[in-house]
Amino acid sequence: MSMLAAQNAVKLPTVFVFSPRVANQIPAAAFPMPVSALNYEPRVDVQSRNLAEGQSDISIRGGTFENTAFRIGGVTVLDPQTGHYLAELPVAPVMLGAPAITTGMENAFGSTNANVGSIGYDWQPVRTQGFLSAGVGQFNLQRIEVYQAGVTRSLLLGAQVGADVDYAWSESDGSIAYGDHRFQRIGARVQRISDATQTDIYAGYQAKFFGWPNLYTPFGFNESEDLQTVFLTINHRISWEADQYMEAGVYHRRNKDDYEFNRLVPGASNPFIHTTWMTGAAVEGRRVYGAVATRLRGEVAADKLKSTALVFGHYNSRTLFKLTAIAEKNWTMAAGGALEASAGLGFDDTNRDRGAYAPIVELARLFTTGEGLQAVRLSYAKTTQVPTYTALNSNSAAGLFRGNADLQRELSQNIELSLQGRFANWQGETAVFHRRDDKLVDWTFRRGVTARTANPVDIGTTGLELVARHTSAFSDITLGYTYLAKNGDYGSAAIDASFYALNYARHRLTAAFIFRLGRRWELRWDNEARVQADNLLRTAGGDEAVLSALAVAWRPRAWHGVEVSAQVDNPWNTNFQEVPAVPAANRQVVLGMRSTW
Repeated sequence: MSMLAAQNAVKLPTVFVFSPRVANQIPAAAFPMPVSALNYEPRVDVQSRNLAEGQSDISIRGGTFENTAFRIGGVTVLDPQTGHYLAELPVAPVMLGAPAITTGMENAFGSTNANVGSIGYDWQPVRTQGFLSAGVGQFNLQRIEVYQAGVTRSLLLGAQVGADVDYAWSESDGSIAYGDHRFQRIGARVQRISDATQTDIYAGYQAKFFGWPNLYTPFGFNESEDLQTVFLTINHRISWEADQYMEAGVYHRRNKDDYEFNRLVPGASNPFIHTTWMTGAAVEGRRVYGAVATRLRGEVAADKLKSTALVFGHYNSRTLFKLTAIAEKNWTMAAGGALEASAGLGFDDTNRDRGAYAPIVELARLFTTGEGLQAVRLSYAKTTQVPTYTALNSNSAAGLFRGNADLQRELSQNIELSLQGRFANWQGETAVFHRRDDKLVDWTFRRGVTARTANPVDIGTTGLELVARHTSAFSDITLGYTYLAKNGDYGSAAIDASFYALNYARHRLTAAFIFRLGRRWELRWDNEARVQADNLLRTAGGDEAVLSALAVAWRPRAWHGVEVSAQVDNPWNTNFQEVPAVPAANRQVVLGMRSTW
């Protein structure tokens, strides 16, 4: 189906679905952001400080907060200062498709400077529709979001032109003292869409202030962040038959950050005021030539840092380059289905260090049956990435964050076996993998030293992933399980605990339930149970936890397009520290209303 036909065939939904793998599409304590749909995602571990929309580290398959990339359209959106800000994306989820989690070969091909995995969002077609969403709750929470979109009634030069705009705001005193926040976002897009092409032009701005005790350090201070993010992008995609396409994009991102170690005495320690600029462009495509398909991707990104604290490194600007090529050949099998072989090579480089080549290989057996096993894949992929400026340019001998200007390019090798299938109305996928990371940058802690230190570690990770989804007229159920085992070597570095590389769940189970109860009532219930690896820095909540988000929604028949809801975040009042030494948020109850038109 063409892009334009698909747009015209879609009926206005009563409920906007940002991800089908989670139950609650709207968070309780703030307005929705791209990170919101990841909070109970089976293949993503969101480790938040206060609330996910405040500050969250995004981990995939036991990687660190800097091993993950976000992709918007065709470009990889990076943060050159620190992976803590990767999720600072001032785009309303209603403008984006569901998040696609990629690892292994697909991550190696489709993203830059992300060794473990990436989270990709496509631009949604604009439709004439809109909504108003509002909520109030405990701790003086107030939130509101307004969205309006429209498209031309007739074609202009063979294409339809649309535009949408979104404004969102929230504030709260926080569930614990000095846990307040004030968020605001505005964004607008213009889109041109035809039978084979889609072009999106977007501009967005987001301002976030939030506080939390022990936000980044374990020393008992009330810390705060003040972030201001600008994001501009143009994306163009052409689609042909037989999965052939070309996509190109450019973007510019500016992120300002003012971090206070002690918000009660601003500037008492060395001021941490940073501004980064990131400008990037990417082009990729897939074409079929006879029996062979080729996939090509090239990406370049240039950054710049201005900082009051990150001044001890060798440079404060850098340009990254990546080129990747993959060839695919498909053989039809006499027994049905096909055998597909893929092989390729990536090359990463910067103007500041030596480049590295990265091979990619995959063998897949594809089955045509709708019920039973659908695909078996065996792959090997090597990826590389370079450290961020907080690790490279922090003072190595003093201060709260101690860096190392001589940190080298990080190397990662991933081998995995995955299966996909459909059994008894359940769609499932599973993967067994082993990843070897060399020179991975971790932040570590040592008793008696009032700082965290950037240290390289060689670490092996073995894991198992399972995801299963079932949909019926009465319910949607998504189950996920991840097992991880790690073995790290820090060499001669003296450490007592790891904030990130060794902060992982040995066992993590997710369960998302949507029950349609009749009479226009619906129950939405997200759950996560985890058994965490031991960590000296974790001071409360133990190593085992059950985290949940629960909502009951009602859509009155007399009020078309209106939904009223009651939400509870952390209903069990769990005090588990997702990031070691960082206090957990308390239970929060919120009443909400959404009107769509």
